[in-house]
Amino acid sequence: MIEKLNWESIPTEEVNPFMFRKMIWGEKIMIAKIKFKDGFLVPLHHHVHEQVTQLLSGQMRFWFGQNKEQVMDLYPGDVIVIPSNLPHEALMIGEVEEIDTWSPPRQDWLDKTDDYLRK
Repeated sequence: MIEKLNWESIPTEEVNPFMFRKMIWGEKIMIAKIKFKDGFLVPLHHHVHEQVTQLLSGQMRFWFGQNKEQVMDLYPGDVIVIPSNLPHEALMIGEVEEIDTWSPPRQDWLDKTDDYLRK
């Protein structure tokens, strides 16, 4: 059975005082609508999940690679695909709202063992 959802009806989780997210997932995919406060840094990390990031508002600066070899700024409307296991870090410039999609779903987000974000 197909279920219709609306972002307004999805509970918001406060991951830390600078990050708030709503998540929807199925068997093979997960999507999250995330709001960040200015200056929050998602530390360098990697995961087996392929990730698509869509920036809705604000600006994000990404660093890619173990030694942060590539730098990329995202602006509203920009979309990137982050391959599986590519190390990445992201700085929020201004108030940021974005949508991330992963395949497969992020079990660490579902069971709240995503300690790299909760520090």
